[in-house]
Amino acid sequence: MTFQNKALSKHLGLPRLWLTFTGWAPERGCYAKTGSFKELEAYPTLSNISADCGKSMVIASAGNTGRAFAQAAAETGRSVVLIVPEKSVSSLWTVTESKENVKIITVSGDYFDAIQVSEKLCGNPNQSCAKKDEYIPEGGAKNIARRDGMGTVMLSAAETLGRLPDYYFQAVGSGTGGIAAWEASERLIQDGRFGSTLPKLHLIQNRPFTPMSSAWKRRSRQICEEDMPDALNAVASVYSPVLTNRSPPYGVAGGVFDALTACGGNIDSVDNCVADDAFKLFEEMTGIDTDPAAAVAFAGLIQAVEEKVVGANDTIVLNVTGGGYKRIEEDLGNIPMSSIASVSPEISADELKEILSN
Repeated sequence: MTFQNKALSKHLGLPRLWLTFTGWAPERGCYAKTGSFKELEAYPTLSNISADCGKSMVIASAGNTGRAFAQAAAETGRSVVLIVPEKSVSSLWTVTESKENVKIITVSGDYFDAIQVSEKLCGNPNQSCAKKDEYIPEGGAKNIARRDGMGTVMLSAAETLGRLPDYYFQAVGSGTGGIAAWEASERLIQDGRFGSTLPKLHLIQNRPFTPMSSAWKRRSRQICEEDMPDALNAVASVYSPVLTNRSPPYGVAGGVFDALTACGGNIDSVDNCVADDAFKLFEEMTGIDTDPAAAVAFAGLIQAVEEKVVGANDTIVLNVTGGGYKRIEEDLGNIPMSSIASVSPEISADELKEILSN
């Protein structure tokens, strides 16, 4: 849902600021049961595979994506395997009780390690859908269903505004949401009713883990070791753990680098303390407790205002990628989820399949 908040706009001096919120705020018409815009990708991704395929979809997640897929699977009965870092399992819950069709494996590592373990389990993603009990990857940024699902944020904004915005702000870990916004904007331009200029993507990373921001400052298509020094400690130190992909779709064709180049955008970064201040300010002004990643994006917007990157004449969309957790617990309750096993990143595919078969 895209709407304005007068108090927030006045505070920032941005009369043309719009919030596109995907979370739980029934009074605003927002009904994302897991409090995350990742629901926008979970449902189309699961519906994009055949119901009688007999395979389980494997999702690596740092938290929000896993929770969204768990909820979608609980509602649809589709089979999913969630592979998450051990520290992220506490963020996995549903409001609909799931059965054996949702299984969780935790990894003693970070999000990158979870991705690698999921790739071992899936093996060859090009195999046919002939056998039962096989595992298929959800596809990440390469999955058109995921990108189109997240692209509905820009569709909502354009429909509400009657035009494309001048700027689009979002916090990113992989950057897939930014890619989705770019692709949706290109389609809206082709439609002809919403303007002819791409919104400038203003993507935000969370210091001290800023590989894409660092690479972009050098205008390099490649992320190097110098872009994420002491990566493991940096990942463990951020305000929003979901923004910590060590292998994002940045330099690939059609990835974040190309999206930013096409629209004249930028990737900036903010510190933890600034993100926490933004979280408190947003809740004070709107009554909505945001997801930490959304607080990072809001902090990035505040920083852009202070640095005069944006001003009162600009039409701006802030993608508030999640929130309303307090209301979810009050209105719906939540059902915690637990893992069936905790594994090392070095585990083999056969060992994983044996765990899942028991």
